[in-house]
Amino acid sequence: MYELVNLEKEEYENFVKNNKYKSHFLQSYAWGQFAKAKKGLFPYYLGLKNEDNEIIASSLLLQKRLPLGYSYFYSPRGFVLDYTDEKTFSLFTKEIVKFVKAKKGIFLKIDPDIIRKKQNYLEEEVKLPYDSTKIFEMITNNGYKHLGFTKNFETMQPRFTFRIDLEQDMDTIKDHFSKTTKQRINKAIKLGCEVSIGTDEDLDKFCQLMMITEERKDFVSYDSSYYKTLYKMYNEDNNMTLFLGKIFPSKILQELNERKDSLQVEIDKLPKENMGKSAKNKLKEFNNQLDKVKSDIKKYSEVLEKYGDGLILNAHMIIEYADKAWVLYAGNENILTETYANYYTYLTHLEYCKNKGYRVYDQFGTIGDLRKDNPRMGLHEFKKKFGGDYVEFLGEFDYVTNPLMYFVFTKMVPLYRKIVRKKSKKVIENEVNRSK
Repeated sequence: MYELVNLEKEEYENFVKNNKYKSHFLQSYAWGQFAKAKKGLFPYYLGLKNEDNEIIASSLLLQKRLPLGYSYFYSPRGFVLDYTDEKTFSLFTKEIVKFVKAKKGIFLKIDPDIIRKKQNYLEEEVKLPYDSTKIFEMITNNGYKHLGFTKNFETMQPRFTFRIDLEQDMDTIKDHFSKTTKQRINKAIKLGCEVSIGTDEDLDKFCQLMMITEERKDFVSYDSSYYKTLYKMYNEDNNMTLFLGKIFPSKILQELNERKDSLQVEIDKLPKENMGKSAKNKLKEFNNQLDKVKSDIKKYSEVLEKYGDGLILNAHMIIEYADKAWVLYAGNENILTETYANYYTYLTHLEYCKNKGYRVYDQFGTIGDLRKDNPRMGLHEFKKKFGGDYVEFLGEFDYVTNPLMYFVFTKMVPLYRKIVRKKSKKVIENEVNRSK
């Protein structure tokens, strides 16, 4: 006898965190509470129990209320169960669908944390521990409709990402970094970049950096309350860490002035008259170096005067859950990008996650459309430089429980909104033309 029950926080979290299957922070109790606070979704924490009162499957189920008393339901990153066990999957689906129908749900959406394909840092295909095609067929055979192998960010969660295997030793992980990444990390270290762990007092700075990043990359993300609420929800159980990358212009200026004095000494050593070709070349080289140092002194002096010392250039928000860690958000200043502090911050929290014993480090989202003109290609190339596995997930599946209303809400309503927006735009254009 199997029974679908609502689980209390402790029972739910114990199963999700400690089961032998995959677990994702989007399946956590905290994500349900966050979705309720900031997204207007109502969370259910459901578990399927067997005759021995043991949980064999669970799901965070988010309810989005629609007009006319209808709803749709979403299981972020799918159910927590063994996807190679069709019996359990079928049983759980049957019970979840009953639950959805009872609450006038028109469909159930899942996007399982199941990898379809994986490539290593050398772009070689990696054999998976399961047959993803069989899992795909098992899901569709149980009544789910696949929404396609999308290539960008059309889905609720990213369908592609880069994941680093933290069960490798750290030297191996760093060996997989691109040559450019290694060079930039070394430069950041040489310039004295430091990384510290922030507190809730640093959230305003983090939000500011996210706004700067959004403006630079021409996308709109979230307001400050979104990030602050997310931090609060996950930090309560020590599942959130904020990393701050800093630069100290005063230290750099000290080294630059020492370098200037050293160059001047070398110049003074050269003969003043009857210089040979070698001496002339040296003088030219030293003067070029001196000009560069003087230019840098001017730049860092201005930065120090304007922004002060211990300047925070980047802030990264890391979520830690079960056996994984995710780089969820990263905000960066527009100044002193040549210090590559951002690269050193990545290395720091990668080492941090490795030392804490996490198994996987997930960069949380990239693209599948790798054409050079893709506006997101820069993001992809940056994440690729850290040498992780390029991972493609199965994608989204909908279990339709009310075909007519599913058509209305997924096809007709978006079409209507598109027409309204188009008409509104035309009206505005006409009004503008009349006023000319």
